[in-house]
Amino acid sequence: MYKLISATPSPYARKVRIQLAEKGIPFELITEVPWNADTQTPRYNPLEKLPVLLCPDGTSVFESRYINEWIEYKHPATPLFPKDVDGILAVKRFEVIVDGACDALVQMFFEIARDPDKQSQPWFDRQQRKVDGALRYLSTAIGEKEFCHGDTFTLADIAAGTLLRYLSVRWPAKPWRETYPNLAIYSDRLELRSSFNNSVPVPQIIRDRVA
Repeated sequence: MYKLISATPSPYARKVRIQLAEKGIPFELITEVPWNADTQTPRYNPLEKLPVLLCPDGTSVFESRYINEWIEYKHPATPLFPKDVDGILAVKRFEVIVDGACDALVQMFFEIARDPDKQSQPWFDRQQRKVDGALRYLSTAIGEKEFCHGDTFTLADIAAGTLLRYLSVRWPAKPWRETYPNLAIYSDRLELRSSFNNSVPVPQIIRDRVA
């Protein structure tokens, strides 16, 4: 059986949890705080980042987008990629944009964790613009459709859905639901799926100082 090392608020780890659930692949969930000094993450990922998928043969797979793709190739049943190349590339485009927005949100989270005299407002604003740009893109690209691409649930929906719920967890004051009501409807619909409902993100307490 696979083991997945995960952080409870992580949109990256949630993408893998949802994918495994959608495919009906059993796994053991191991919760970590990767920023704490006693984390086991470096044993399995030289980049010291979560999620990490531990395989039965003792090997590990890391970086969420690579894990998602690895799982698709290893477990093609219940495909979450389109069959055509153009469709696959369209889904990957969504993944790139969403991951970039999540990266920016993490940068913002740690920027405000710094001592006030060490914080950079221009740096924070730059990350904020990335998030705003991603939300505008998603709102336009998805519109009133049920799914990101075509008429089928794909990895693009997993990525977009996890970003939107992560915003609600880490940045509850950000009025994205009011600014993009179509994304709010889209997010609420995705959260009804059992794979989403059973992986709702919750904040963690980071014990050790990071920034």
